[in-house]
Amino acid sequence: MSHSDPRAARLALALDGGPPQGRVAAFAPRAGEDISALRADAEVITGFFPDAEAFAARGHVTRVQPEGRYGMSLVCLPRARAAARDLVARALAVTDGPVLVDGQKTDGIETLLRAARARVTVPEPVAKAHGKLFRLEGADRAAFADWHAAPRRIAGGFVTRPGVFSADGPDPGSQCLDAALPDRLPPRVAELGAGWGWLAARLLARAGLEELHLLEADHAALDCARANLSDSRLRFHWADATRFAPERPFDAVITNPPFHRDRTGDPGLGAGFIAAAARMLSPTGVLWLVANRHLPYEAPLAAVFREIDERPGTRAYKVFRAARPVAARDMTAGRTAPRTARRRPARTA
Repeated sequence: MSHSDPRAARLALALDGGPPQGRVAAFAPRAGEDISALRADAEVITGFFPDAEAFAARGHVTRVQPEGRYGMSLVCLPRARAAARDLVARALAVTDGPVLVDGQKTDGIETLLRAARARVTVPEPVAKAHGKLFRLEGADRAAFADWHAAPRRIAGGFVTRPGVFSADGPDPGSQCLDAALPDRLPPRVAELGAGWGWLAARLLARAGLEELHLLEADHAALDCARANLSDSRLRFHWADATRFAPERPFDAVITNPPFHRDRTGDPGLGAGFIAAAARMLSPTGVLWLVANRHLPYEAPLAAVFREIDERPGTRAYKVFRAARPVAARDMTAGRTAPRTARRRPARTA
């Protein structure tokens, strides 16, 4: 067990009497975290595809939703408060024994602990490494029934859920990208990181589109997209966009990629989307990408596309059209930046 992992250290202290008996579940642990103190065969309940894939590779049974009853559960706190409360309520609903709730101070564990103590008696938590782990009992489930988060309907009639990206309305970056896109699209298009479907609805209204593939790692967001969109041209994929391999190349890829891991900014995420887009495209395919102005995506674009054109954006966002992706054989040969790659200046409106 790695005690450099704060969650592993707190879990080891909470379970110093040994692992529990019976079925055990871990709700929303992140890839790379050590939950071995809980039990080597703990089931992992997560809707985030890269995490599900990582724990499945380590031998865990992974599920999007819990199945049956559990003797003990661990809740790994997400950032969004409503999503965190929903996760606690879901775990309590299917657990007969204790539910351990763990998180860093930056995740809001202190606020959640105070809210729980306002309802039930909570034993003294384990405090270590800028976080806490506290214990609830499955018998307390009725006291937290109102923590279940229902889908919500927002402007435009769209359905979202707490915890999905930009749940209150369309992201300004996606709106900027929509304004920059042409009125006509090629036949076979993919949107990477499609979320709950706002931009996809805008794409479906354009001429020329015959197939639109929506790739999204968050299962809850993809469920919202399914509820929001009804069109025979749609194909839904619960997938890690950076690792997805289409059956046939796409004519265009459109993306507003993420750039945070939890609260930490990570431009490498967007760079991964750019490289994946180049692999997915046909030789004549085109990438359309929007990004916050401070994100350094020019070099990743130049590494995998021969033609890069910055289009008019906004003060906060920049939009790129990238064409002529580097062939896979060129990348395999170690050519990190094509000799003919160039970045055109932004066009004026």
